[in-house]
Order: sequence, then C-alpha cells, then structure tokens
Amino acid sequence: MDKRYQIFISSTYADLKEERRRVTETVIELDCIPAGMELFPAADQEQFEFIKRVIDDCDYYLLIIGGRYGSITEAGISYTEQEYDYAISRGLKGVWLSCWTNRHECAKNRLPRAGPKWQEV
Repeated sequence: MDKRYQIFISSTYADLKEERRRVTETVIELDCIPAGMELFPAADQEQFEFIKRVIDDCDYYLLIIGGRYGSITEAGISYTEQEYDYAISRGLKGVWLSCWTNRHECAKNRLPRAGPKWQEV
C-alpha cells in the first residue's frame, strides 16, 4: 500500500487566499493530504498548540511567501514564521514558493524583518 503524504500549507492568509487554494488543489491532485490554517482560523497561543500537533502529523511543510509578514505573536515574530520555525525544528522537509511580484513592496511590508532565513528562500 502506497503512503499518502500529508502536507502542511502555510502562508499569510488574506493576501494569498487564491495561491493557497491553487496549491491545495494541486496537493489533492497529487493524491496527498493538505493541512493548513483554514482548519483553525483563530491565531493565538492555544491554537498554536493545536497547529503544532497538526504539523507533527505532516510529512512536508509547504510555505508560500508573498509580500506580507503577517500578524505578530507575543514573541515578536509572525504566526507564519512561528509555524516555519516549529516545522524546521521537527525536521520536516520543506518546500518554499515565492509569490513576490515586487521586492520593494515586500521590503516595505516588513518581510526582511525575519532575518536571513527568509532571504535564502
């Protein structure tokens, strides 16, 4: 029996809805199981504990990067970056998609604030 891989799809939400929809459709077409924030729209620390359990059940972490950095946690980083940090700390294989259309707009919207790890993606 072939394994069906589960893929956690992460991004900022409002600006990348269409991209997330298309990636989710592609994941399903590949006979994989998509998982992502649509399952848990609230963003707080309690929800992050649930998100961590979902990430733990995934085989891959797919990050879609656009021009927004996202909502900030109490730790001073975005929820998207928090998910990314957790997934990488757990050893998940990562896939990164860039939806940047204008690097100046990206910089203006604080994406580089996250530091070098984002700049290599």
